[in-house]
Amino acid sequence: MKPCVIPTIERPDPAAVQALAGHGVATVHEAMGRQGLLDVAMRPIKEGWSICGPPVTSLNHVGDNLMIHAALDVCQPGDVLVITTTAPTTCGMVGELLARQAKVRGVAGIIIEGGVRDVADLRRLDLPIWSTAISAAGTVKATPGWVNVPVVCCGVHIRPGDIVVADDDGVVVVPRETAAQVAEAAAARTAREEVTRGKIMAGELSLDLHGLRQYLADKGVTWTTPK
Repeated sequence: MKPCVIPTIERPDPAAVQALAGHGVATVHEAMGRQGLLDVAMRPIKEGWSICGPPVTSLNHVGDNLMIHAALDVCQPGDVLVITTTAPTTCGMVGELLARQAKVRGVAGIIIEGGVRDVADLRRLDLPIWSTAISAAGTVKATPGWVNVPVVCCGVHIRPGDIVVADDDGVVVVPRETAAQVAEAAAARTAREEVTRGKIMAGELSLDLHGLRQYLADKGVTWTTPK
């Protein structure tokens, strides 16, 4: 595909984004049938962040962050900037100045399959960022790439306008077509867990709540005291 910048994306229903924002990555991942989770190499550079929003994608050549600059031109408040490259890389694609631009534009956070640098400054800036590496190695701005095209990031297919949910547990991507159903399933799971939590606080064991004691018995497991 010829290098391009697609300035507009098909955005998800804001109500679905808001509904998903009320749940953690683990809950959303389970509600999706355990799909859409980016590889565990994708980690936040600081604990305590959580974001939810539509991705604007930036596909770059290795060692070149030109299209991140272009992507910032089309980002809207609440967007999640998803950055990846044409081949694996660990160089510092995003530093404090790029991240500061993103924050000024109201970007909800950055997901980058690659490295970041100026990490102390990034943590003070407090723009949520998830990356697969930290590296002082810099980049050039030379080779055109793509903005707002479908990408594969850490093993997951991401389209502009899907929904990205990220927290301390990782990053999950929800297709916009199923976002409402996933949000409903996540809410139902949260409600069930709240009931279970109450029973645990009352002293019950998950071994009994989930029928695991009988399951173990059926498998021939016995509680025995060594002689």
